[in-house]
Amino acid sequence: MDFPAWMSAMQTRTETALERLLPAATAAPQRLHAAMRYATLGGGKRVRPLLCHAAGEIFAADAARLDVAACAVELIHVYSLVHDDLPCMDDDVLRRGKPTCHVEYDEATALLVGDALQTLAFQVLAEHGGTPAMLALLAQAAGSRGMAGGQAIDLAAVGQSLTLEELEFMHIHKTGALIRAAVLLGAQVGGADAEALRRLGQFAGRAGLLFQVVDDILDAEASTATLGKTAGKDAAQNKPTYVSLLGIAQAKEKAAELRREAKAALAEFGDRASRLARLTDYIVERTF
Repeated sequence: MDFPAWMSAMQTRTETALERLLPAATAAPQRLHAAMRYATLGGGKRVRPLLCHAAGEIFAADAARLDVAACAVELIHVYSLVHDDLPCMDDDVLRRGKPTCHVEYDEATALLVGDALQTLAFQVLAEHGGTPAMLALLAQAAGSRGMAGGQAIDLAAVGQSLTLEELEFMHIHKTGALIRAAVLLGAQVGGADAEALRRLGQFAGRAGLLFQVVDDILDAEASTATLGKTAGKDAAQNKPTYVSLLGIAQAKEKAAELRREAKAALAEFGDRASRLARLTDYIVERTF
């Protein structure tokens, strides 16, 4: 199967699995469950599930078990988007090309949607073969030493001037922690050994920063229609970004450097990591 066909098949697998794992909209409380499905289904590129499947396939991991790990990571990601869009955070009205959850429903419902999606992620992983190590990995990636901590740093940094090192520290947590978890969970499903996990951790670290650099460039250059969310928000909110720190040209050079470093970390896996390598290209080529 060529890469575009594989990517489409994995996105479809993820959508089908999420539809199955989410509570039915007809189950009480119906409004909350309908809002959870609204926020999760029918949108997004599913980059984290793609990374999870691609990493697992290096070790011939069972596809059904990869579905579970991929969905757990995606549920955490979607919860973070729902909360990120709230007026107390980034206050956005558009996500994945449609009204944000709090706009379509209300703020209180959106808050509960995020809470429920986060807990569902751990329930799904625990009930379908997730090991204690996998649960701990996802918890750390989502918590104060990972994504939530990175968001706190991001909020505190509005209007501030950060060094490149400070900016990378923020995004290693805010964006990179969940991308790293997606890769390592996929590898753990396949029984990867400690050295393989170390190498894939190096890859994921560079890929996570690459994703954020590209996001910053996209926010500065792409249209709202292309993004599926409001363009130009970073500059409007005076947020420190790779673009504000380095400028567009140097930010693109930084992306090219991170792309090379991410691929270099995959070298020892040879052709088995070809889909992770192609996903590295996809992260970049989706924007410029």
